[in-house]
Amino acid sequence: MKKSITITQGLRSLFGTFDRNIRFLEKSFNVQIQTLDGNLEIVGDNGGVAAAEEILRGYSQLATDGIRLDNGEVESLLKIAVDDPTRSLREIASSLRTRAFGKKQVTPKSLNQRLYVEAIESHDIVFGVGPAGTGKTYLAVALALAALQNHTVSRIVLARPAVEAGERLGFLPGTLQEKVDPYLQPLYDALYDLSERDKVDRFLEKNVIEVAPIAFMRGRTLNESFVILDEAQNTTHEQMKMFLTRIGFNSKAVITGDITQIDLPSGKRSGLVEAIDVVSNIAGIAFVWFNEKDVVRHALVQEIIKAYEAYNLSRVLTGEGSHSQSVNGGNTGSGETPDHPVSPRRVHE
Repeated sequence: MKKSITITQGLRSLFGTFDRNIRFLEKSFNVQIQTLDGNLEIVGDNGGVAAAEEILRGYSQLATDGIRLDNGEVESLLKIAVDDPTRSLREIASSLRTRAFGKKQVTPKSLNQRLYVEAIESHDIVFGVGPAGTGKTYLAVALALAALQNHTVSRIVLARPAVEAGERLGFLPGTLQEKVDPYLQPLYDALYDLSERDKVDRFLEKNVIEVAPIAFMRGRTLNESFVILDEAQNTTHEQMKMFLTRIGFNSKAVITGDITQIDLPSGKRSGLVEAIDVVSNIAGIAFVWFNEKDVVRHALVQEIIKAYEAYNLSRVLTGEGSHSQSVNGGNTGSGETPDHPVSPRRVHE
């Protein structure tokens, strides 16, 4: 099947550097797209050609209607449109509003990231589960800073279990805070990347922003707070239950983790894995599942994640086993989205 579309000035803005966005559509729909006499010619099977044509014509209409997107927003628009063909480009474009956080502007870059942001904005407790590099923690910290700026909450609490990631660090010198800070550094990194350093330092000094190991939360009730539990796969049953019951009035909690990277001692079941089984059917709690398509780090990271998933799955199939824990409490090395009522790319309430 072959289709031709006139290349308008607006449509030309979709091409991207070295036509990278056109190449992305070709790969996504298994079609060939080339310029010919002022037209874009799409060649491939009927379904692929029709899907690519719909996106290209939709984008041309957005440009005609005066909707302008920067390069990053165009890439995000195309990724979401490919993953969710039920939504019109206009609807997707309207949901890709850029949020300013001090020195940074943040836009969801994939369908799951958009669902995640929407879930955090509309739910009191949200679980973001998936591989590293998918923006789970970064987006949660960004939304926490926005809530603080808008006076929706009066403080931010960032927590993490202090568990060694496959290493034995031995004795660490210094005060208690100096001992645990290395475990919490990724949270500091996100704060300093999103906001001015002096402002973050003032908030930390005044305890408006608190970064602490999860053990420090025992016995507290957090009202008017935006609370983030990072690396939740390394919590125990007791820690996860304790965290989920700390939430007070006018507060919001986001729990992030990757169930394929559990560093707990052998025989200890992950609190995150257990929580997926225990609370996933409670109304008002949302789950968003991420996968390698949501990775926003170097392009090779996606390929590395897929390679490890394939390797671990082959070990399971050949009976070699794995050290990772499944959502049903057994062992699995697949890294696949678990067989669970909360499906990939969906928010479950």
